[in-house]
Amino acid sequence: MFQKILIANRGEIALRVLRACKELGIQTVVVHSTADSDAMHVRLADESVCIGPPPSRESYLNIHQIVAACEITGADAVHPGYGFLSENAKFADILAAHNITFIGPSGDHIRIMGDKIEAKRTAKRLGIPVVPGSDGAISDEKEAKRVAAEIGYPVIIKASAGGGGRGMKVARTEADLEVALQTAKSEAGAAFGDDAVYIEKYLEKPRHIELQVFGDGAGRGVHFGERDCSLQRRHQKVWEEANSPALNAEERARIGGICAKAIADLGYSGAGTIEFLYENGEFYFIEMNTRLQVEHPVTEAITGIDLVHEQIRVASGGGLSVRQEDIKFNGHAIECRINAEDPRTFTPSPGTITHFHTPGGLGIRVDSGVYSGYRIPPYYDSLIGKLIVHGRNRVECMMRLRRALDEFVVDGIKTTLPLFRDLVGNPDIANGDYDIHWLEKYLANED
Repeated sequence: MFQKILIANRGEIALRVLRACKELGIQTVVVHSTADSDAMHVRLADESVCIGPPPSRESYLNIHQIVAACEITGADAVHPGYGFLSENAKFADILAAHNITFIGPSGDHIRIMGDKIEAKRTAKRLGIPVVPGSDGAISDEKEAKRVAAEIGYPVIIKASAGGGGRGMKVARTEADLEVALQTAKSEAGAAFGDDAVYIEKYLEKPRHIELQVFGDGAGRGVHFGERDCSLQRRHQKVWEEANSPALNAEERARIGGICAKAIADLGYSGAGTIEFLYENGEFYFIEMNTRLQVEHPVTEAITGIDLVHEQIRVASGGGLSVRQEDIKFNGHAIECRINAEDPRTFTPSPGTITHFHTPGGLGIRVDSGVYSGYRIPPYYDSLIGKLIVHGRNRVECMMRLRRALDEFVVDGIKTTLPLFRDLVGNPDIANGDYDIHWLEKYLANED
């Protein structure tokens, strides 16, 4: 087991990892920018190192400074959390060259899954069902029209190096295709420095379902069930639940078995999430995230397994602590991402939190790094906390969530709490009857 882990992140995920390390008896080091000097994870860590000014590129994305912090403090491993450098293959390679363990997959696996085209090819080779579309990047409009005609309209054009909805355009007819292709390539080049795009069949009313997987790097793989992440705004997840209201046990076992085998065959090490669109009983691979997900607590709630403990164990060479038959699914869990944003316009709302009170009681968990008097800086992601609720079934979970949202108090800034209070009372949400377009239609009707 590791002696000292450096946590290369901030906010609630840094605190989440820090807690796991303390439970395992591992010393902790956190890095921080000057804007985060008074953050909770900085206060609670065994050691802290300031690595630069507020801009991320000069601090949390500064690989040289993070490696230097490891060497200064004697950290023998780095946990990247999510975001920032968590899916940076170069960072994983550099740590390996310095004999520091990256708590995550190899740089090679990060590279494969970070390229959407190569990821799709790999998924197909591993037996994972994929969305019909081009085998690789589209070279020109003529090829785009040929592929679109083969798979049928509507189609969606996606950036190969993309994410978060950037470089994604829908074409419903051949007449739409030229403009959609040019726009997607332009956006992709501006956002990612790579204008390569590919085409897939556009599904009209799919759900977004992801499988939590783990590999030991030596040919063993398991899955921890699925999460339904269909409630999204601008391709960003807002509300996640496990298990999905749309799946039954047979479907769960089928797609879970496919994903666990794929991870084993790939020789993958650590946590990963295989993401699908799901429509009319069929799963279609869209991407794999080679890191811990923001929504991992709902999986922990229904399985009782600490996924960060598992990450650390696998990275230290201890292998997986569970076999597939050991993993049982208990009840239902929902996570709401609480952001420092206007609940209608979603404009960021940095500032000082004058009062912060979290709900409690059976089945309630709040992952947050903020506190009364904490000033939210304007430089980073607006997530300030996650409310995770667990119940014996979905009905109990929803009842408990409604009560917990009423108890949650954040004063001094605007947050998305009012949005969740509206959603929990909506009949479609109560019935689990929603798809990836539902939330944006709901918000448009509210305006």
